[in-house]
Amino acid sequence: MSRRPDARFLVAHPAHFIALGFGAGLAPRAPGTVGTLASLGLYWLLALALPPLAIAFLAVPLFFVGVWACGVAGRNLGVEDHGALVWDEMVAFLPLAALASASPWLQAFAFALFRLFDIWKPFPIRHFESRVKGGLGVMVDDLLAACYAYLVFAVTVIAVHRLGPSP
Repeated sequence: MSRRPDARFLVAHPAHFIALGFGAGLAPRAPGTVGTLASLGLYWLLALALPPLAIAFLAVPLFFVGVWACGVAGRNLGVEDHGALVWDEMVAFLPLAALASASPWLQAFAFALFRLFDIWKPFPIRHFESRVKGGLGVMVDDLLAACYAYLVFAVTVIAVHRLGPSP
């Protein structure tokens, strides 16, 4: 049986608090988008103390925290990949936010690309989403969406740089 999480669920277990993105997953509409925006806020907060590369690498241990937290919260909600579980978006987008840190426009572009691929789920994302179960399954599809977004972002930035006006 699936349930809609609320503030009580959020604070009932540390895994719930993490998996629901510190509350971002309680958004009544588009929780994945809200979670990705929360990731951008988390990036800006971390950037006060850490360089972009350190923030990008911080996503590695946060991924494994997410496997645990999303597994616990998904089981307790009765749905493995409940829409309120947004830690996967937050962690997957964090390295992209770091890559695009030079400009708010670049971060907005990276945000749009990530949301596009996270919603669209081109091959093999949907394949992994349907076959990998538990917390790992929740986390891996967003990681793959971030890889697609990274590739398109990098190619676009390089192309614009090379095709731009020469000095």
